[in-house]
Amino acid sequence: MPARSPASSHPRTAARPLAPPPSPLKAEARDELLWSQLQALIAVARLGSFTKAAQRLGLSKAAVSQRVADLERHLDQQLMQRTTRSVRLNEAGLRLVEQAEPGLALLSRSLSEARDAAGAPRGLLRVTAPVALGRQHVAPALPAFFERYPALRIELDLSDRLVPLAQEGFDLAIRHTSAPPETHVAFKLCPSRALLTASPSYLARAGRPEHPAELAQHHCLPYLRPGPAQWFFERGADEQARERLRVPVQGPLRAGNSEVLREAALSGMGIALLPDFSARDAVRDGRLVELLPEWRAVGFFGDAVYAIHPWSSHTPQGVRLLVEHLKGVMGAGY
Repeated sequence: MPARSPASSHPRTAARPLAPPPSPLKAEARDELLWSQLQALIAVARLGSFTKAAQRLGLSKAAVSQRVADLERHLDQQLMQRTTRSVRLNEAGLRLVEQAEPGLALLSRSLSEARDAAGAPRGLLRVTAPVALGRQHVAPALPAFFERYPALRIELDLSDRLVPLAQEGFDLAIRHTSAPPETHVAFKLCPSRALLTASPSYLARAGRPEHPAELAQHHCLPYLRPGPAQWFFERGADEQARERLRVPVQGPLRAGNSEVLREAALSGMGIALLPDFSARDAVRDGRLVELLPEWRAVGFFGDAVYAIHPWSSHTPQGVRLLVEHLKGVMGAGY
């Protein structure tokens, strides 16, 4: 009986053909999925909410949740603790976000610079502005902007809440302030000041104050802020000799919106301290009268309007064009 060859006597140990390496296209697709999953995880981590992350990324809440879940399956570990009320990253999730976020930011900046170099500006700008300023001056400036740059789109969020720009995904904020944050890039759009105003009908009925101290005896319409209502005034050019005064005020209405206070003043309800961009037209046509012009109201509204965006070594083309346009429209002030 002929001897069996070693190969035939141990058929199960025969060498298997090597599996073909993954195709470049499949590897690219897998990498693309991982980038999108990391982007979703970082958005949830920074915004603290699947809902807010979905709004920021332009996806459904279910899609964001699915991307994070797919990333956890890919890494074979949990990255966050989920409850019905909150989302919190665990140690592994925090470490991954810390390591991956700079790379994603660099990629986003590189893509932005490449788009800018390609020619006509395009893309989405997310902008936040105070309600009154946004309604009265930012929104009316946009039609002319879109005529010049039809491929750009804007999402304009009007809120008097000072939202954190990078955390909530805004490209630009319009702020009425005296001290823009040093951690951001700030472009001054125009000067601004506060005006003490009342209607002719109120002054005919209650008299015209000749000194800020007299405001304590008038019906005043303070802006709604925590603590007692009080207005601060100063007079004089010399810093050392400048006269300063604090006046407690009260009246039938406090509100957190300058348009509401302006309408109350126009109705004769009392004296209102308003930013010039809200009071401008009513003062010019005589429906409101400026009071105590030799005194400067301080510490309440900002002394300028700024466009602010998160710090970056590269200002996106769309942001730069919008800032230049708003400067042109608003630069002369009110």
